[in-house]
Amino acid sequence: MDEIVTKSSSTVKSPSETSIEEGNSQGQHLDSQPVWRSMLVFLVPLILSNILQSVGQLVGTIVVGRWLGVNALAAISAFFPLFFLLVSFTIGIGAGSSILIGQAYGARNEERMKAVVGTTLTFTFLLGLTLTLIGGIFTRDILNLMGTPANIIDTSVHYARILFWSMPVMFLYFAYTTFMRGTGDSKTPFYTLIVSTILDLGLLPFLIFGWLGVPKFGLYGAAYASVASTAITFVLMLIYLNKTNHPLQFDASVRQHLRIDFGLLKLLLRLGIPSSINMILVSLSEIAVITFVNRFGSDATAAYGAVNQVVSYVQMPAISLGIAVSIFASQSIGANRLDRLKDVIRAGVLLNYFIGGIIVLLVYLFSQDILSWFLTSKNTLQIAHSLLIITLWSYLVFGHAQIITATMRASGTVLWPTVFSVLSIWCVEVPVAYGLSNFTSLGIQGIWIGYPVAFLVNLVLQYTYYRWSWNKKRITRLIH
Repeated sequence: MDEIVTKSSSTVKSPSETSIEEGNSQGQHLDSQPVWRSMLVFLVPLILSNILQSVGQLVGTIVVGRWLGVNALAAISAFFPLFFLLVSFTIGIGAGSSILIGQAYGARNEERMKAVVGTTLTFTFLLGLTLTLIGGIFTRDILNLMGTPANIIDTSVHYARILFWSMPVMFLYFAYTTFMRGTGDSKTPFYTLIVSTILDLGLLPFLIFGWLGVPKFGLYGAAYASVASTAITFVLMLIYLNKTNHPLQFDASVRQHLRIDFGLLKLLLRLGIPSSINMILVSLSEIAVITFVNRFGSDATAAYGAVNQVVSYVQMPAISLGIAVSIFASQSIGANRLDRLKDVIRAGVLLNYFIGGIIVLLVYLFSQDILSWFLTSKNTLQIAHSLLIITLWSYLVFGHAQIITATMRASGTVLWPTVFSVLSIWCVEVPVAYGLSNFTSLGIQGIWIGYPVAFLVNLVLQYTYYRWSWNKKRITRLIH
């Protein structure tokens, strides 16, 4: 049994619970509407947030690819899987904390919610410092093991180290936006990302090209712009939360919890470690895949990076819906509204195929034009286009699986969903990509086929477990 039976939450209100009461009154109002409509209201700012978060990266990629060249773009692309690997553990912990915050918020247990925030922030900051040291020291060794082409290795190492040293602040910022969404607030993270994107885009040309006497950093200016915009936005966000009396404002009640509650940390790790392991193994699989890609030269590496930018937009509905479903399910469990879980899943699946389907269709129709925004080499463009054609449709399947797993994780069931995800990646995607690219005439296109095959297998495994095992368990709160 994955769930933990808990005591009922206290009915004694603290003076600061007013904002939570107001949030729950709003939740009761939304509860009178169809779940899909309430989810869509939450989802729109969340998708817009993800779009804005990617705009800076996309513009940076376009600038790098078109004005600094294919090798500069390949240098960034070669580093991305490593960066994702190192932040995966923190992302997993954030996912675990959002489940606890969602349940605490649904149960109107503010004290427990603040305790989750304090423990997560403290642990996340210490973890960021550790990864900064590890990443900074071993960057070149890891990139060499990944088979990064010799003509871009020095550039990749320098670019990576800039981002590594910014990890502690980045992690705190990412964690806080996760907390806010756990309370059902998708608008504040959206507003902060507007600020972050404007800062990022505003700083980008000055730092890359050295406008108005600013030092010219070239490719590395993209990294410095990202770091500076994130740090400034984090400070402004904390000020805004205090000014608006947000339930998660960084006040004395949060600061007094800035320590590690080891009992709470144990629960966070139980929820977060499987998610982190899953993300780490996904990252390792991407490192394995880019190692396969690197053997076809820097054009292939650049194509892989360009397609990752496009796919990040195609994935947005699926990823955003996974977050939304997890929050809606967590709050329903916290409020003892288990009857809403099937409606939450149904709404998530409906929105996945409707919104995701439209985006996939548009990208298929305009794929050549989209890729030409940041790829000028015809050979690189052709390789990237083949990847999109083969894999794009399968991200709807990916989204469907995300919704099923998000619901189960909201109840604390994390082990088997993680096992199935890992199996689909390491026992399907990687072997298929390796086998088809090495032992058939498909060549590099064989690598791309591994993605849709793995997504289909994962959906079958997740749904089978959800239908025949998870549905028969007694679901209880994780908070007390």
